[in-house]
Amino acid sequence: MFKFFKSLFKRETGFLTEEDGMKKYLVVGLGNIGDEYAETRHNIGFKILDALSKKEEFTFETAKLGALGKFKIKGRSILCLKPSTYMNRSGKALKYWMEKENIPLENVLVITDDINLSFGTIRVKTKGSDGGHNGLKDIQLFLQSNQYNRFRFGVGADFGKGRQVEYVLGKWNEEEIIAMGERLEKSTELVHSFVLAGITRTMNQFNNA
Repeated sequence: MFKFFKSLFKRETGFLTEEDGMKKYLVVGLGNIGDEYAETRHNIGFKILDALSKKEEFTFETAKLGALGKFKIKGRSILCLKPSTYMNRSGKALKYWMEKENIPLENVLVITDDINLSFGTIRVKTKGSDGGHNGLKDIQLFLQSNQYNRFRFGVGADFGKGRQVEYVLGKWNEEEIIAMGERLEKSTELVHSFVLAGITRTMNQFNNA
């Protein structure tokens, strides 16, 4: 009985140990959980975070509302989140971990696919509409704001009328797979720039890169 009551009042600790909120960052890669979605265009957010984990040599572990990984660069702590809520409910996971770790909104970066950009094209913005993207739509709902940093990775729009869902949930083609390595490397560099140089410099350096 004592252990039960003790657990009720036990202070829940955060995933990051950094005390200064301004030195903490949250990078959220959007996607869907499950092997059937692993190599689909809609999961580019997960794919970029996986590339980052390989480069920074950290692993993801299962946590509330998602898989979490962390690393540090130059005194800054970065929390990487792959929501387990599925794409259309991404906002819940983002808001939970942002609030739990006391990470300011300006230190949050959302990585998502974009059919309005040709394959591999990079766009970084600080605000904007959801563009019909259900993941961004849910994030905007939970944040009650469209002013948050987002990194849009172009996946193209090579589909016929009424085939959008089939396309974004489809696998990369051979040409895209060949080009993917360089694009992932560029994407990990972008995340580093966001943390170390800030969003404005990152936009200037990486948009259309």
